[in-house]
Amino acid sequence: MNLRNASKLLLAFVFVAAALAAGNDAGKPITVKGYVLDSACAFTKGLKKPISTECATACAKAGSPLVILTDNGTIYWPIADTIPSSGQNDKLLPFAGQKVTANGKVFQRGGSSALVIEKIGPLADQK
Repeated sequence: MNLRNASKLLLAFVFVAAALAAGNDAGKPITVKGYVLDSACAFTKGLKKPISTECATACAKAGSPLVILTDNGTIYWPIADTIPSSGQNDKLLPFAGQKVTANGKVFQRGGSSALVIEKIGPLADQK
C-alpha cells in the first residue's frame, strides 16, 4: 500500500469514527433541581410538590414511575441508557417526596424530557 492510499484510508476511518461518535452522544449534560414524586400525581393532580414522602413512596411501590418535577413545571422522566433498559424507581425511592439535585444527560423528544441520572442527592434547601 502506498502512502497516498494509506492517507485516504486513514481519512475515511477518521470520518466514520467521528460520525459514529456524534450519533452515540445525543444526551446533553444537565443539572436538574426539583421534587421527586410519582408521575400520576404530577399529571392528574397538577401538584407543584409532593403531598408527602409517604404518599410518593406508596405510589412508587404500587408501580407508578417516579419523576422529577422542577419549579418551572418541567417533568423529567428518569431512564436507563442500557439495553435492556430498566426502571429507575429504586434509584429515586430514597428521595421520594424530597427536593433533589440530579446530574446526568437529558434526552428530549416530542415535548418530553428524559434524564439518565449519573448522580442524585437531596437539595440542601428543601423549600
